Amino acid sequence: MNRIPSVSLRGDAAEAGAAAPDPAALARWARWARAFCVIRFDLERGQLVEACFPPDALAHGGLDRLVAFSSFPDSMSHHLPRYRSSVHDSLFSFRVPDPSPSAAGSRRGFLYGFVFNRQRQDERLPRGGEQKSVVILSHAPYSSLFRLLLQILGPLCFDIGHTALTMVASHVAAWPAPAPGCPMELPIGSAALRVHLPPAADDPGPPPALLPANPSVPYGLFHDADMFAAFRGLLLHLWTLWELMVVGEPILVVAPSPPQCSEAVAGLVSLVAPILYSVDFRPYFTIHDPDFARLNALAEGEVFPPMVLGVTNLFFLKSLKSIPNVVSVGSPNPNSTRVLPAGGQLPASANGSNGTPVKLKLDKLAINKFSPTGLLNSIKLRREGPLSLMTEHREALWSTYVPTTKPDTSVLNRLIDAGVSPRIEESMSVVNNEILRRHFLELTTNFLAPFGPYLRTTTPLEGSSPFVDPPLLPPFHADEFVNGLAARGPGKFLSKRMRSNWLNLYRKFLEGPNFMPWFRQRRSAAEKDQQRLWRQARLNVDIEKLMSKMSELERIDSFNVIEQYLLREMENSGTGTADSIAACEKLKTNLQAAFSVLPKDMQQLLLSNPKRSVLLQVSQEKVPELGDIVSGTTL
Repeated sequence: MNRIPSVSLRGDAAEAGAAAPDPAALARWARWARAFCVIRFDLERGQLVEACFPPDALAHGGLDRLVAFSSFPDSMSHHLPRYRSSVHDSLFSFRVPDPSPSAAGSRRGFLYGFVFNRQRQDERLPRGGEQKSVVILSHAPYSSLFRLLLQILGPLCFDIGHTALTMVASHVAAWPAPAPGCPMELPIGSAALRVHLPPAADDPGPPPALLPANPSVPYGLFHDADMFAAFRGLLLHLWTLWELMVVGEPILVVAPSPPQCSEAVAGLVSLVAPILYSVDFRPYFTIHDPDFARLNALAEGEVFPPMVLGVTNLFFLKSLKSIPNVVSVGSPNPNSTRVLPAGGQLPASANGSNGTPVKLKLDKLAINKFSPTGLLNSIKLRREGPLSLMTEHREALWSTYVPTTKPDTSVLNRLIDAGVSPRIEESMSVVNNEILRRHFLELTTNFLAPFGPYLRTTTPLEGSSPFVDPPLLPPFHADEFVNGLAARGPGKFLSKRMRSNWLNLYRKFLEGPNFMPWFRQRRSAAEKDQQRLWRQARLNVDIEKLMSKMSELERIDSFNVIEQYLLREMENSGTGTADSIAACEKLKTNLQAAFSVLPKDMQQLLLSNPKRSVLLQVSQEKVPELGDIVSGTTL
């Protein structure tokens, strides 16, 4: 868990937060969250919502029950402190369908839950312990922000009670509106949360073939996920998992605890950035989810829908046995995500003589060394299948998928093995995550590069008129794309990392659920960018020089086109921004310049239209008020 920022919410701000916020403050708070709530596990009645802000936030469609069941581990015994400490805190997340009426529409809406769970051991209590969770529910997947906020809100709720909900909400209401894709500094008490929000869902990310200059900037969801810790024992399988995510295969992620399974699912989603991951994913899935009944009712042989489910309840291994890809992650020891021997000490060869971290050795990953015992264990693991997890948890991947991408040993060689110190482990995990994230960002960007020509914008040629409609982007046909790609090859970067069947990966991507949402988004962004570039060219053109090279007929055509663009710009300038006003002024100047070089008889004919006459003679100060001219001028 990250260190908790030092904050103080006492004083006037805290007292003001204890009172119910006014509607305006509540609306500002709702830009960030749907609900702050405290949920208690009652021995007689089960999970109960003990407090909620706002009080009616969970009142629709059984959302209170769904959130309550998603906010606790399936089994407390998995998470009790190993060394008999009295309190154990954990953070995890979940994602559930949004049942509220406002979420109804063509596209299914989801809510993201971020949980601070506290389990307390006390022999004086019934059953020897109690559980309580503090939950932030939001429409936005701002995991990097809400994890930090939970580390303030969670302990505060246990210290001062339910008034912490309204106190923290009052600080959130004072934040500016979210700025997706941008760094933000958000004050809370005496501290400030410094976060870089992920891009918006409709943000297409960097163009294909353009590797982002700064890999620490999020180009997708869950950029803060600890990928190295989640898949420490499965590093060789990361490339297979990357392919499974790219093509949209269903995956069941099994872990001993909600923090481990939710972190692994988040890591998988972040693995394919900047692709817009369009498959339904659930970081922590329980039998109380409304979709469980549908999935459990799938007939034998029926294709499992594209989903990524993170679970801790081993019952899912039997009820969802048709899911073709199962990965088990994590360690039953909740106090550490490191892979340590039973004695809790690293062997002497794992660290330097002074206990400093060293490079992660590939022989530990079983990539350079063959042993008959290892082969037999691998065969036994495959034969027993995922049901072997019922008797013993182990990190493994079961899949019938045949991968195309080979593990990159140069990347694995750069990873650093952490020491026994938690501080060193945290620092080394940051370094390793940066290495892995940079590589898979580069891998995904190179994989998408062949689509670049279909998303490439153009600008007017030097000396040509920008007063024409921009050319359409090249049409895309999947068969032509595959045939052309087969002739050209995958490129230098991918050819070193993919097997001879690399073209099948593109075919599966084209047929899978991720391609069309990503491609349409990128296509729309390219079209808007091209319109912007051509608009800028029209504003920058030297109209007198352009007109001097034209024939009389071309000048008449140019006048009509400039007038058309001016009217269009005036229609779009209702906000009266400085940019739109300046564009109208420049186009009006261009129109007057084009008019001045027309023959006299043509000028008289054009001025016979009263609306056009006003358009040509109106002063610059009147440009923003020409709505009546827009509606009345005919070309």
